[in-house]
Amino acid sequence: MKRILVPTDFSDNAYSALFYATRLFQNQPCQFYILNTFEVNTPVLTGRIDTSKGDATYQKLSATSIDALATTFHSIVRDSEDLKHTFETISISKDLTETINKTIKNKDIDLVVMGTKGVTGAASLFMGSNTVKVVQKIKHCPVLIVPNEFDFDKPIEIAFPTDFKRFYLEAEIKPLLDIASLFDSNIRIFHINEDENLDDIQEYNYNLLKRHLSKFTHSIHWISKTGQKTSLINEFIDEFDINLAIMINYKHS
Repeated sequence: MKRILVPTDFSDNAYSALFYATRLFQNQPCQFYILNTFEVNTPVLTGRIDTSKGDATYQKLSATSIDALATTFHSIVRDSEDLKHTFETISISKDLTETINKTIKNKDIDLVVMGTKGVTGAASLFMGSNTVKVVQKIKHCPVLIVPNEFDFDKPIEIAFPTDFKRFYLEAEIKPLLDIASLFDSNIRIFHINEDENLDDIQEYNYNLLKRHLSKFTHSIHWISKTGQKTSLINEFIDEFDINLAIMINYKHS
């Protein structure tokens, strides 16, 4: 059974991400952990911590978190009653990324799912600050990011942008292969040509990736570098009606 962690701030986008994940794995039972974290800023008076106010604030925030999680729990159980998923809620007063990392380890999490923006997300930002922090800090678990107000579509077309400069461990592309196997997806490898030919390392990684994908429907797309990489990827997504884009998170990028 796949174990999936879904942090929430109770925004519509966060719930949409949770709903998307239940549909993405609609054909297999999953254990979902719905996580809400909150931070208590204890007032400091004349150099001393006012613990009574701190306790009162904690109790209030904790009650609010637990109540909102209960509402989310009942909503997702109702909205996924035709599926064989189970749900558990977690409320904790700790830093979000620290808690996610600990929960990944303690609950043996296979996937973290988040929306792009939360309650206070600015319309001009692609991802909210919490989502960016999670992507940067989570190193031992794949993260699925669901765009704001994104309706579920079966990921029939999957894009995998790569520069072939990195060795691909089988464990790193396993999430890609797992999803592709669920929907018999077409995996489109997307490479932007920055040089006329691949160097020896790129050639090796290219052939290795093809071996990993040998049992899956896939194609290789060689794109001339005629603009910014982000724009080229977006154009590719539009042209081929891509439902899901998968990228490897490099240490420095």
